[in-house]
Amino acid sequence: MNFNFGNPALLLLLLALPFLARWRSRRVKDSAFLYSSVTLLRGVSNLRQSRSRVLLGRMRWLILVCCLVAMARPRLSEGRTSVKASGIDMVIALDLSMSMAAMDFELKGERVNRLDIAKNVLDGFIEKRKNDRMGLVAFSGRAYIAAPLTLDHDFFRMNLDRLELGIAEDGTAIGSALTAALNRLREVESKSRIVILMTDGQNNAGKVSPLMAAEAAQALEVKVYTIGVGTKGTAPYPQKDPFGRTVFVQTKVDIDEETLQAVAEKTGGQYYRADNTQSLEQIYNEIDQLEKTEVEMQQYTRHEELASWFMLPALVLLLLEMILQHTLWRKLP
Repeated sequence: MNFNFGNPALLLLLLALPFLARWRSRRVKDSAFLYSSVTLLRGVSNLRQSRSRVLLGRMRWLILVCCLVAMARPRLSEGRTSVKASGIDMVIALDLSMSMAAMDFELKGERVNRLDIAKNVLDGFIEKRKNDRMGLVAFSGRAYIAAPLTLDHDFFRMNLDRLELGIAEDGTAIGSALTAALNRLREVESKSRIVILMTDGQNNAGKVSPLMAAEAAQALEVKVYTIGVGTKGTAPYPQKDPFGRTVFVQTKVDIDEETLQAVAEKTGGQYYRADNTQSLEQIYNEIDQLEKTEVEMQQYTRHEELASWFMLPALVLLLLEMILQHTLWRKLP
């Protein structure tokens, strides 16, 4: 890190201060009254008062110096850093239908539902794709934008963490979700545009069929990777018994793999089936390897602004100068 100024030209004003001080000393007169004989004021005129006036004057000049330095924006700079811009824009479409409550996955030895494992694995995927712009679409009975395309992955994660089951009407609007994702991508210019769609059911809501949305994706040259989430056969769904206890009921899993495969094939993507945590992680690892492009090198410098370190002393000195001028070091009149 190195120390520098954001507006160094303002420091040139410091060179003018000695000339301004000299000019002011010639124009300012210390006496407030004229007396025929100074012997009349010997009792109240002393060296201490003279020094106080000098000190107050120096405080004012010091305040001005601090303000000028603060205006010049002193800062610590980290130095230039290379950043790789991938040129890939992707939108994640995540199913929030109530079937995602099925607890057929494990995380750190504990049983978790499909939404929790999807969010956890997705978080690790985001960590690997630091230079991609990402957007988030959540869908159940309808689709909505949970996060716009952004390079701010902390903002993306914050919105991902907020997603919960039951926040919208139930259902599985796969076509609407894909359409919403395409609307985020159709006007952006990038080397590669992709959609990762995760669902555990069949399209049973919305006005757009998944295959119609796939045709639109094909026309826009957007790849769609589809992921069917959930074990095959049956899955344990949590329910409350008459005593308020949570019990698990085995319910048939019904993922429309044929449609998800057709959507992926039509757009140049791939379909995956994730029936356990390891397979879901492997799917994202494979997508990570497939979606690599040439990088563009950019440079940036990170700054830590230090103006407050000069403005705060200036304000303290100004307050102290005003107090002393009107109390202990007050002059007549």
